[in-house]
Formats: sequence, C-alpha cells, structure tokens
Amino acid sequence: MEHQTPYPLILEGEYAPDLSRWLWLVKWVLIIPHAIVLFLLWIAFLVLSVVAFFAILITARYPRSIFDFNVGVLRWSWRVGYYSYSALGTDQYPPFSLADDPN
Repeated sequence: MEHQTPYPLILEGEYAPDLSRWLWLVKWVLIIPHAIVLFLLWIAFLVLSVVAFFAILITARYPRSIFDFNVGVLRWSWRVGYYSYSALGTDQYPPFSLADDPN
C-alpha cells in the first residue's frame, strides 16, 4: 500500500545495520571539511534564492540552473547531517557532490 501524505516530498533514511560503536566520537572532526564548504554553499544558496525570486517574478519560471544548484546544496546538507550528529545513521562518508547519490 502506498503511503498517503499531504506533502509533495518524503525524505526517508535507513539506519545502517553495522554502525561503528566508536566512530561517533570523531565524526565531528571528519565533517569539518564539509562544514566549511557547506558554509560557503549556503551563502551562495541564499544569494541565488533572491536572484531566483526576482527571476520568477519577471519570467514566471524558476531558472533551472539555480534550482539544480539549490537542490544540490540541500542534498549535500542532508547527507552530511545523516552521517553526522543530526541522525548518526550511517558510517559511509558523504561525497563532496551536489549530485544525486542513491547510496
């Protein structure tokens, strides 16, 4: 049976069955490079969201390149959060990528 929801998006994650018992102690060090890059990407995200707002007002269309970039920043943030202290759901180090990663 398909899950019915009033929202257009469902974000699901599964805990890895073989999580390390001690890696969580050092994950804060491992995510430092991601945090630095994501900080800069979130600044760009905010600026491009303002640009997209005016582009939508003028053209009635969301510019595809800005949309793809913003979705990529959200994906990356979710992956890093799932790896790190938002969920501690996996021990697989997240890729440095805006692209979709099915893993």
